[in-house]
Amino acid sequence: MEARGFILGGAVAHQVSAGFVPIRKKGKLPHKRVSIAYSLEYGLDEMEMHEDAVEKGEQVILVDDLIATGGTAEGAVKLLKQQGADVLAACFIIDLPDLGGADKIRALGVPVRTLMAFDGH
Repeated sequence: MEARGFILGGAVAHQVSAGFVPIRKKGKLPHKRVSIAYSLEYGLDEMEMHEDAVEKGEQVILVDDLIATGGTAEGAVKLLKQQGADVLAACFIIDLPDLGGADKIRALGVPVRTLMAFDGH
């Protein structure tokens, strides 16, 4: 999702010989897009992906650098599911567990994997 996630997601996709789907903030992608509004700790925003980026039933792993409050990741999971994708997991380098984002993603039925966690905020 967005900038730092592209670096990680692109590298992971390359290593496993899978496709890469960018999910961006509104207005940054060309071509036909689908979007979803999502809540941030300071208001609302919107993210988009290409409408033909995933097919119904396609298996997807969400990759980003950080999970904090989980608003952006929650929006991305909902957008992918709205398009018919099967979100197998959400993977992050860093979790800030006190902010509850990973729990928000688990509540959507998506397992969360992280490399490290930092308590406190």
